[in-house]
Amino acid sequence: MPVPNEEKWNAIAEEFWTKWQFPNCIGSLDGKHVTIQAPNNSGSLYWNYKKTYSIVLLALVDPCYNFIAIDVGAYGKNSDGGILVNSNLGKSLENNTLSVPKSKTLPGTDVELPMVIVGDEAFPLKTYLMRPYPGRNLTNDKAIFNYRLSRARRISENAFGILQQKFRIFRRILQGDPNNLTMIVTAACVLYNFIRKMEGYRVPEQRMDQTETDEGSGSSSNLRNLPRIRGRSTDAAFAVREQLKKFLNSPQGTVEWQEHVALAI
Repeated sequence: MPVPNEEKWNAIAEEFWTKWQFPNCIGSLDGKHVTIQAPNNSGSLYWNYKKTYSIVLLALVDPCYNFIAIDVGAYGKNSDGGILVNSNLGKSLENNTLSVPKSKTLPGTDVELPMVIVGDEAFPLKTYLMRPYPGRNLTNDKAIFNYRLSRARRISENAFGILQQKFRIFRRILQGDPNNLTMIVTAACVLYNFIRKMEGYRVPEQRMDQTETDEGSGSSSNLRNLPRIRGRSTDAAFAVREQLKKFLNSPQGTVEWQEHVALAI
């Protein structure tokens, strides 16, 4: 998985806008618990909130469901946000050493904002990492932002689903030394990218119905039990999210179905 250069990051952002209508996005981020047999003398290190033993596959995914970067092997007890902070990917994003363009003009405007990745509430809000607005009784513009972000964020979940279809070992409990299992998962992800490239898989044009919105939005039930990262966001990160919210509710950034889906109008 070669690190994208600046040209490739720009191409990824363009694809996220044309396919999934989220601007300045360079990847969808999420974690997958790979279920394993409890290692000997490991205590609760691999015990996760789903009540299984696991190692974590943290992945940054492009708009065509390909893995851009992965981190494999973290203890199941760790949160996605904590894994990101301690991973090479997280450190590189924080230090801006991935050749990501500093900013990009929002489509149809002269407003420049940083390039961002999108994630769920398990991740901290950063200038380069957008997560949903928390809570249930949101204003319409915040609910629409959450819907649009969720629509882009679900790409990583879909990629994990396709990975499981390609390699059925992910449907059962893996047995073995965690270090060996880490190499197996890493190899599967590399092969997954290769197979998809050879198959020339096309991304279907689609939009979420209301059921999908309920499952993927920032206030959804499947996020209630996720560990939360609080108190680490900066004023600059809040400002970036506010600007994106305004854009997605503006004539330049709106899509015709967003109010019907996000607000159930």
